[in-house]
Amino acid sequence: MEAQDNHINYIEFKAKDLQEIKGFYKASFDWTFVDYGETYIAFSDSGLEGGFEKTENEIVNGALIVLYHHNIESIKNKIIEVGGRITKDIFSFPGGRRFHFMDPSGNELAVWSDS
Repeated sequence: MEAQDNHINYIEFKAKDLQEIKGFYKASFDWTFVDYGETYIAFSDSGLEGGFEKTENEIVNGALIVLYHHNIESIKNKIIEVGGRITKDIFSFPGGRRFHFMDPSGNELAVWSDS
């Protein structure tokens, strides 16, 4: 499915042990995985693509909702204008660029772009 502006496109979870979490979701729900080094795995065959990021920190809110927008700078500026707060500025990753923000209620989300 082609990514569309302003749609939820990806969900990202935290995990203490990537091999354990991969085994759990493969055995429970038959998800498939792609490893991206020692700190990240992506999953598919779940209804919505996503990934697990390795963390040593306590997991409080383990899900990060990731939206798509073709113009990452434009949507970042719009989020700031309407009261959002950038928590992680634009950075590159395999496949594109993204940033994280807090909404007015304190929920952290991210926006990514493939351009």
